[in-house]
Amino acid sequence: RCGVCNQILPPFCKFSNEFKNLTFVYAHVDECPETTQNIRYTPTFHFYRDGERVDEMFGAGEERLRDRLWLHS
Repeated sequence: RCGVCNQILPPFCKFSNEFKNLTFVYAHVDECPETTQNIRYTPTFHFYRDGERVDEMFGAGEERLRDRLWLHS
């Protein structure tokens, strides 16, 4: 994992317990190439509703991620 990914992973895990109504999926670009083939920046966060991607966020930032999760919860 890249340094930025390592930095945001603990908050990502914490938020998965905080936002119980959301489903969190972690995919490592090197370990899941078929799933992550269209990822150009790491970390990338995709947000889905009813099977459709409705938002995405590039880069780390604990508060930015929390705000985006709150928006979609």
